[in-house]
Amino acid sequence: MVGTSAFDYINVLEKAADAAWLRDQCIANNIANVDTPGYKRQDVDFESVLEKELGYRRSESMDEKVGNVKLSRLKVGAYTDAAGFSYRTDRNNVDIENENVLMAQNQLKYQGIIKGINAEFQNLQKVMK
Repeated sequence: MVGTSAFDYINVLEKAADAAWLRDQCIANNIANVDTPGYKRQDVDFESVLEKELGYRRSESMDEKVGNVKLSRLKVGAYTDAAGFSYRTDRNNVDIENENVLMAQNQLKYQGIIKGINAEFQNLQKVMK
């Protein structure tokens, strides 16, 4: 991560891409364990972490909010989703149809994040010319 304000959005988008990649791995693992008795689905929730971090500064512009984000607070990990909940008799709480929808949604989100990163670099290239 570069330490200048020109890269603020890129740094935040990088964290978002990392979280989307991790979420993709979690969803793939959920799908692989759809028939494993007792397995509890895993997930990643980057959006609420980012919303919380940006929400600390309600009166600032988005540029100021992103510029003041503490990247160390945007680290997320996998968590067990609804560990005590299961509608199946084998105590597995993975719904394959839901996981497939989440996988497609997450892949679209990841592609959008990568396009955003590319657009930020293109903007920097235009400024440097």
